[in-house]
Amino acid sequence: MILFKKATELSEYLDAQRKNGRTLGFCPTMGALHAGHISLIETSKKSNDLTVSSIFVNPAQFNNAQDFEKYPVTIERDIEMLEDAACDILFIPTVKEIYPDGFIHLKNYKLGFIETILEGKFRPGHFQGVCMIMERLLKIVLPQHLYLGQKDYQQCMVIKKLIKLIELDKIITTNICPTLREKDGLAMSSRNLRLNPEERKKADSIFKALSFIMTNFEVEKTEVLKQNAVSILKENGFTVDYVEIADASSLEEIKIRNGKQKPVALVAAFLNEIRLIDNLILN
Repeated sequence: MILFKKATELSEYLDAQRKNGRTLGFCPTMGALHAGHISLIETSKKSNDLTVSSIFVNPAQFNNAQDFEKYPVTIERDIEMLEDAACDILFIPTVKEIYPDGFIHLKNYKLGFIETILEGKFRPGHFQGVCMIMERLLKIVLPQHLYLGQKDYQQCMVIKKLIKLIELDKIITTNICPTLREKDGLAMSSRNLRLNPEERKKADSIFKALSFIMTNFEVEKTEVLKQNAVSILKENGFTVDYVEIADASSLEEIKIRNGKQKPVALVAAFLNEIRLIDNLILN
């Protein structure tokens, strides 16, 4: 695996690879890697000549300074995991490398409705920060294929919209890969590293709440389903930001089923200081 810290050096290297006809897959991360990240690497390697990953904890997307400070950093372990997965190239830039002029009052991305709901509502400015880093990374790497995890469902939608806004949609194909889960159903997440043993035992309640919605979706009203899911979470010590049932293609709330929607259930909740998110497509 080749490690780069400078954007210009990485771009020059990848330009040469493209000119030689090699296809590039890209798996951006914020580190604290787990099997879910590695599954993206493995998926990319099946379809591309070279797989590029990046590790960068993006300060621009944290609307809570404490959350940024406490985000887990395991860089040495991350590098070992990527080497074991036969990742070809790793980009580890500094904040100065990505944001040489800082990241306040930069470009505003016209994301529309998708930025006003769910994560956008509860984390104002978050998706603007996501777009800042993703535009920079995508223009540095210019991959043919981008690999993202479904756990961050709304973020995946935002990034697909960003790719259109910056007119890279004819170059880059976005691949949304299934969420990997622990044996008890908890979605694999870097934030899980912050859970203490007692919190970890309760954390699977998010999957239980989503599973309740899925099991009863055809026989119960959506509002009742959401209320019951909230109760499951609160009974296990969670503070709930939202439980929503929405159209998977637009994230517009589904109040009455008409049989034409492809529904998705989405949850965000705090277990003490740790905020966890998850979703299930309700097939």
